[in-house]
Amino acid sequence: MKAGRLVSILLLLQTRGRMTAAQLARELDVSVRTVYRDMESLHAAGVPLYGDAGHAGGYQLLAGYRTRLTGLSAGEAEALFLSGIPGPAAELGLGPALAAAQLKLRAALPEALRDQADRMRARFHLDAPGWYAADDEVPYLTAVADAVWHSRVLAVRYRRWKEPTDVDRRLEPYGLVLKAGRWYVVAGPGPRTYRVDQILELTVQDAEFTPPEGFDLAAYWERYQADFLANLHRGEAVVRLSPAAAAGLTGAAARALAETGVREPDGWTRAVLPIESEDRALAQFLALGTEVEVLEPRTLRTRLATTARAMAARHASP
Repeated sequence: MKAGRLVSILLLLQTRGRMTAAQLARELDVSVRTVYRDMESLHAAGVPLYGDAGHAGGYQLLAGYRTRLTGLSAGEAEALFLSGIPGPAAELGLGPALAAAQLKLRAALPEALRDQADRMRARFHLDAPGWYAADDEVPYLTAVADAVWHSRVLAVRYRRWKEPTDVDRRLEPYGLVLKAGRWYVVAGPGPRTYRVDQILELTVQDAEFTPPEGFDLAAYWERYQADFLANLHRGEAVVRLSPAAAAGLTGAAARALAETGVREPDGWTRAVLPIESEDRALAQFLALGTEVEVLEPRTLRTRLATTARAMAARHASP
């Protein structure tokens, strides 16, 4: 445990430069006192690092010092190769770079760890996108990625779901996120989140920008997802479900069924299910056909009945 933490400290100082004891403690999820003890251990082992007190102080390795990959454990070596997802890397234009980096990493590993990494690559393959959907066309992904990397302002024409659908936006792209096979760019001002595949036109501006101090892409995305899920289901529907329909529910609907479901004498189950909107619920309940009966809200029940009658009339004609 301690040995791995010491290696982590060396790698953090090697890649990020000067860091305070408090910063190291946050990264490693330990106390500042533990960091002080670890620094004493590194000094005793002859590692050339020094520390400065004061507001601008911190720990830093002597210029030119580099650690080697011999500190990797078998699990860490396996995880490094497992983390290389070729599809997204290729989409970003980094496919050859990823392959070259993995080749160099493999060559640098001791033979035992190299065998472990090869075994991991042979046994596991990561494919991020879901089934039943073709990959999105994302013609401007590499341009957005380049703007993220070089802090360049973008002028885009963007298609959104509400009127007016096509709008012009000036974006300061802070970072890219791949979620369920779909790329999103987090950009200022705001920041706000945009689907990259909904960018219709893009021009890279001469202007550069500086991301807000302390902006953390992973933390922002975690908050964004939490807010999205909290606002996803804004309504409820009281329904009766056949055994087949009840067995097919998943996610939030399945949880609501377990919490509110009451079995009725005919074998069907009455429950209160969350819905995003009446339009969305109309499509979802129509897909269940005669396996569901909507009781409330009355407006949704009426719309279902009207749609069902229209469908019956259309299919009754020769």
